[in-house]
Amino acid sequence: MTIRVVLVDDQELVRAGFRMVLGAQPDIEVTGEAADGAAAVELLGSVPADVVLMDVRMPRMDGVAATRRVLTLDDAPKVLILTTFDLDEYAFAALRAGASGFLLKDVPPSDLISAIRSVHAGDSVVAPSTTRRLLERFTAQLPGTPVAEPAALGRLTAREREVLVLVGRGLSNAEIAERLTLAEATVKTHLGRVLGKLGVRDRAQAVVFAYETGLIAPLGRGG
Repeated sequence: MTIRVVLVDDQELVRAGFRMVLGAQPDIEVTGEAADGAAAVELLGSVPADVVLMDVRMPRMDGVAATRRVLTLDDAPKVLILTTFDLDEYAFAALRAGASGFLLKDVPPSDLISAIRSVHAGDSVVAPSTTRRLLERFTAQLPGTPVAEPAALGRLTAREREVLVLVGRGLSNAEIAERLTLAEATVKTHLGRVLGKLGVRDRAQAVVFAYETGLIAPLGRGG
């Protein structure tokens, strides 16, 4: 199966670099490009895509607003946010808006390809620990009021809550399995139940939920 990718970045050189890397893969096809969020939303109304690589800082419409719009489309693609990490204050907002994860703009080609395949398959983006560092940095600056109903956490079993905490701390399924002395397949089963009970679409959204509900305290809040 070919993974259809749309590139959204206001820097033509960045798009060209990604296009060159992705074009060399037999299972990935770049089906379109846009230089800002507004153009991306318009493009995705007529061009098929499974995954969108979305820059956060762009003219006219930034990646956060574009992500919200894209995810309302019929057969909405997964969105991977591109960030420079030192300017990534928008990345957490994009995760909250529904993005499946994020990549650093200087990501090695192998990691870029792996991330696209992983997100397309419904799995986590490459480096959970990087997601954790970003979340800890920026959730510390957010208001303390949770955005999710606390009752949602009550639907989790003790083991499911334990798995969610470890996911939020940046552990992979294999690392969680080792920590809890479980089979990795069992961890995947628990995580699937967590996603279903919380009504979130993927691992990235589960991590955001864990921080926003206070299940995990970000750095700087006594966590």
